[in-house]
Amino acid sequence: MMKSAVELKNVTKVIKGKKIIDNLSFTINEGEVFGFLGPNGAGKTTTIRMIVGLMGITSGDIVICGKNVKNEYEEALRNVGGIVENPEMYKFLTGYQNLMQYARMIKGITKEKINEVIELVGLKDRINDKVKTYSLGMRQRLGLAQSLLHDPKVMILDEPTNGLDPAGIREIRDHLRKLSKEKGMAVIVSSHLLSEMEMMCDRIAIIQKGKLIDVQNVHDFVYEDQKQKYFIEIDSGATLESISGYSFTQIDHGIEVELEKEQVPDFIQTLVSTGIRIYEVKLISKSLEDRFLEITKEEVAHA
Repeated sequence: MMKSAVELKNVTKVIKGKKIIDNLSFTINEGEVFGFLGPNGAGKTTTIRMIVGLMGITSGDIVICGKNVKNEYEEALRNVGGIVENPEMYKFLTGYQNLMQYARMIKGITKEKINEVIELVGLKDRINDKVKTYSLGMRQRLGLAQSLLHDPKVMILDEPTNGLDPAGIREIRDHLRKLSKEKGMAVIVSSHLLSEMEMMCDRIAIIQKGKLIDVQNVHDFVYEDQKQKYFIEIDSGATLESISGYSFTQIDHGIEVELEKEQVPDFIQTLVSTGIRIYEVKLISKSLEDRFLEITKEEVAHA
């Protein structure tokens, strides 16, 4: 049975009489990367600020590793590490000196622990160089190392890949997945890069106008519809008038058709029986971005 690391129970935030967060409830488990999606102004950052205690909760509860943020603030936050956008560092110091400065604020962090996190985030070769010589991706990794020093059970990252090049984004993604699996850490990520979220996250929550729209496994969410769209490459001069019972669109070199998985062999058999030669059958994959836009548009339409 999965153990919960963070629980939001009917969390509401009212600012100047306006409900910014409306009755949010969901659970984040140990060892999973949990994505937090929503349009700008949906309430993602407000929710994150409440989780880390930077903003008060109007009503409801946030529980981190069994400790309530409202009345056990210090005990709850001992379990949390995080980066919000770009981590701030002393640029005139080396990476190692930055980590030493941070370690002084927390009891019990040994040099062995510092070396362990340096190895974990892949900064061993550059840790004694000054931070001003670091790329943005290396600074993000140093920020990750800093937030791991006290062995948090929950890592919260708001836009962790902001400003990174594709190689840097991939590095951060790989590190986060490694941490969640090897350390059993719950990683909460908020990002606008939906393609990255799709590759990084186990589950996602979508919020809009402060309300929870859905929480789902990423794969189930993307492929929620029973019907999928397929491209079938056929002879360009093939005649399709005799194909009945299916709705399809003829395009260059083939057709696009929406089918349930069980219908695919029957449809191919129908094409072959009418003498149509088939060269390729390809699933046209839907992305997290496609589903996200579908769902948020539906919610606007129903509002």
